[in-house]
Amino acid sequence: QVQLVESGGGLVQPGGSLRLSCAASGSIFSLNRMGWYRQAPEKQRELVAFITSGGITNFAASVKGRVTISRDSAKNTVYLQMNSLKPEDTAVYYCNLHSPLRDYWGQGTQVTVSS
Repeated sequence: QVQLVESGGGLVQPGGSLRLSCAASGSIFSLNRMGWYRQAPEKQRELVAFITSGGITNFAASVKGRVTISRDSAKNTVYLQMNSLKPEDTAVYYCNLHSPLRDYWGQGTQVTVSS
């Protein structure tokens, strides 16, 4: 059973930075695509960024240039570094592991950008 545990969310002022972490259990981490999604109140869940097992990355247009994603296979962990945060980045952020058979999701971590 795969488990994803996120950490690093919180309250930050506009223009600030946060780093989210997602630790995955199980040996399938290194073989699959890892990503971050977010869901704001009354909005659909949307992709923020993903990174493949080969290190290829993709970012939503709304965060491009402000966000980086990385993975540490030795620690089974994926990171989302967010800079120049805006109020519209406020959402619950979910870690995702995408495998050929199914998707796995973390429990979510709240990010609030407010002065």
